[in-house]
Amino acid sequence: MDYIELQCKISSEKIQDISEILIAELNEIGYESYDETEEGINAYILEKFFDLNKIKDLQVNQIQGVEIIYSHEIIKTQNWNAVWEKSFEPILIDDKCIIRAPFHTNTPKAQYEIIIEPKMSFGTGHHETTYLMLKTMLEIDFNEKIVLDMGCGTGVLAILASHKHAKKITAIDIDEWAYNNTLENIQKNNCTNIEVYQGDASLLKDQKFDIIVANINRNILMDDIKHYASVLNSHGILLLSGIYDKDMSMIRDVTSENDLNYISHIEKHSWVAVKFHKN
Repeated sequence: MDYIELQCKISSEKIQDISEILIAELNEIGYESYDETEEGINAYILEKFFDLNKIKDLQVNQIQGVEIIYSHEIIKTQNWNAVWEKSFEPILIDDKCIIRAPFHTNTPKAQYEIIIEPKMSFGTGHHETTYLMLKTMLEIDFNEKIVLDMGCGTGVLAILASHKHAKKITAIDIDEWAYNNTLENIQKNNCTNIEVYQGDASLLKDQKFDIIVANINRNILMDDIKHYASVLNSHGILLLSGIYDKDMSMIRDVTSENDLNYISHIEKHSWVAVKFHKN
């Protein structure tokens, strides 16, 4: 599968603020990941979903005093590794967990080491939401737990759950590329207790989990929280990210309707990871 790299050059006194608004709007129309640049951001979407008219209709374009110049190019699947190898640096989280690529050497030692083959799948630890999910997971007891990683991307969250001695992990992603990348990464990390499936929340029938982690986007989470609640055991934990702090109130409304109690959240650059507990 080929992707489109959308290059967004922002002319504004508040590039960071405008970038956050732009990313929030791009999330709504299917963009999956982002790189910050000195002039703005680069955003990535599957070529088949790319629609230039949707870019022209973004509300951020109407903000007074802001000009955004857009350009785009196709990123061929076979070239993606080379792109990542130029920019993918190891990530160390709380001195406890390091995420590195197979080509990294001389990385710091940590309690948990995760090797990720950096392809197009979302979830290397560089994006705020993945970082926040991993950071929160480090404080949760996974020992002998049954775990679901929904929207698994690279499988990085499932792999950390495995390293933390979860009994069984189910990893699901709708994207074929993510599905295959997760299979590859669980082999690289010698995880024998992770089962990977391609699909969506419809696969969750007749299953039960102690912990569910879902790092997707606001709209999918809003639609799927009811499914997560139905398969989460009593006193189980639901950990969500892929949302901004401004989305917290609507997420909390939906979780409350589904018998899920807010416990806590952490924030980075306006992104949040939120923990809930089932009654």
